[in-house]
Amino acid sequence: MLRLSPVLDLGAAAPLWRGLCEARGAAIEIDASQVERIGGLCLQVLLAARTQWRADGRSFAIVQPSAAFADGVRLMAAADLAPQQEDVQ
Repeated sequence: MLRLSPVLDLGAAAPLWRGLCEARGAAIEIDASQVERIGGLCLQVLLAARTQWRADGRSFAIVQPSAAFADGVRLMAAADLAPQQEDVQ
């Protein structure tokens, strides 16, 4: 499990990339529950990682996306990166 930082800005892109590189070759779950803000560069890193995991035939899942994460990826036209949150009554 890789836990995303609350702020995924320019400064978070390189550590995110390194963490993903260390996990390559195995199935991965990425916990997005604490994300408060996501920028374009970190989104690109996540999209590239998803593509690589698929090419490697490995499972890639983003789990428990925060509302900020889901909104951010939706606004950048990548809503399929995060699973839909179910309404809790």
